[in-house]
Amino acid sequence: MTHTTVAVLVGSLRADSVNRQLAEVLRERAPEGVTVEIVDGLGEVPFYNQDLDAEGTVPAGAAELRRRVAAADRVLAVTPEYNGRMPAVLSNAIDWLSRPYGAGALVGKPFGVVGATPTPYGGQWAHADAVRSAGIAGAKVVEDVTVSQSALEVDVLTDPEVLARLDGAIQALVEYDQESAAA
Repeated sequence: MTHTTVAVLVGSLRADSVNRQLAEVLRERAPEGVTVEIVDGLGEVPFYNQDLDAEGTVPAGAAELRRRVAAADRVLAVTPEYNGRMPAVLSNAIDWLSRPYGAGALVGKPFGVVGATPTPYGGQWAHADAVRSAGIAGAKVVEDVTVSQSALEVDVLTDPEVLARLDGAIQALVEYDQESAAA
């Protein structure tokens, strides 16, 4: 049996964030043969600056972020939406993961995004931003993985339909076959 590791980037730094809780639920509900690893420390990664991104001088937080994502088989962003866009912490993580250009830790990695917001739109614009940015960074965006859910409608942490969609998103990400997708 093949084992798959999914690195999770949480777009909210708040300890009690619904999206952090969703990431933890996904980790607990991971199917057999799948490890969901939440990549902590995104708040300690400095804003991307090419002056800092030289061999031997990459900040420790950025180097650890790159290492963990490079070691994973898949990447999942679990994020809210801030003012109609993805949070700066997620954008910054993608910026660090996109370098060096053409050879960053996201290149060739299947990528998806899920999350919830306390708005009627469920984070759809932030999710579109993350998909676009990760795709430009070289990730292989798995279209069937986007789950944007309004936290106004249901309790996203316990609603059976939401949990089933999230489970389906993880399954689609894990089962994504790059060769078949390229055909």
